[in-house]
Amino acid sequence: MAYRKGQSGGLSPATRITQEIIARLEAGTKPWIKPWRGVPVSRPLRACGIPYRGMNVFWLWMVADMCGYASPFWMTYNQAQSLGAQVRKGEKSTIAIFYKSYTKEVEAPDTGEKTDEARRVLKAYPVFNADQVEGLPERFHPAATLELVEPEGREAELDAFFAAIPVNLRHQGCEAYYEPTADRVTMPPVSLFGGFDHYYATLAHELSHWTGHASRLGRDLKNRFGTSAYAAEELVAELSSAMLGAELGLPVTHLDSHASYIEHWLKLLKDDDRAILTAAAKAEEAASLLLKLGGKIIPEQSDDASDDAALAA
Repeated sequence: MAYRKGQSGGLSPATRITQEIIARLEAGTKPWIKPWRGVPVSRPLRACGIPYRGMNVFWLWMVADMCGYASPFWMTYNQAQSLGAQVRKGEKSTIAIFYKSYTKEVEAPDTGEKTDEARRVLKAYPVFNADQVEGLPERFHPAATLELVEPEGREAELDAFFAAIPVNLRHQGCEAYYEPTADRVTMPPVSLFGGFDHYYATLAHELSHWTGHASRLGRDLKNRFGTSAYAAEELVAELSSAMLGAELGLPVTHLDSHASYIEHWLKLLKDDDRAILTAAAKAEEAASLLLKLGGKIIPEQSDDASDDAALAA
């Protein structure tokens, strides 16, 4: 793997994130699987309460898990100070990432004509978890949930959400899968699952594949099992269903670890340190489409976190 260097001489943000994920996968852990501890399921949140998107979701989940942070909130040093709080002495920051857009003048090799070309570069800025900060308002430290109690009506709410998605769905057999040619999802009967939440968590995974159909997001779904492209699509569905799990309160820990997939994911990530960023971006598109079709609104936000980055300066 050819590691890129950042402007500071250290590893680039993409390489740093990829290295950590590779280490977790090699240890047998899928870093996007339920790292929260005793608090309501949530995407990582900015200081203003807006959820992070894309790769920041999985990266900050993973950092929280490694460091034992319980709060879903992350902020820059200056944001903490603006809240009348202070990062504890000796605490180390991690990074959040964003894409900075710019234009570059390029010259056509055949005509010599000069035009402005839009480009994006991956940037990073330092953030701290709320657990590293003293003096924050109480809302930044959600109370721990000592026992899981399903809210009344949650099953009906999930029924309504998934029923609103216009998928060709059939129930038969004992396997869950999506057929691109027929554009159809097959699920085992609900009675074969340990609970309605496990059924819907599995359905969320298959619907994530469903979003890739040519009539929707147009991902390549024609690859054979065992190929890198097949594993890449499976990674998109894994990440998308994890995002849906965070939004809908669905478990994902029961899903099979798919050792064969992990092997291919490792090769994919070692060959290209931006592969996980690409997969996360496609997963965000898939999850957003399903949330839109299901009638669940996500708070609007820019996808580059540039406002937070400016506050980190």
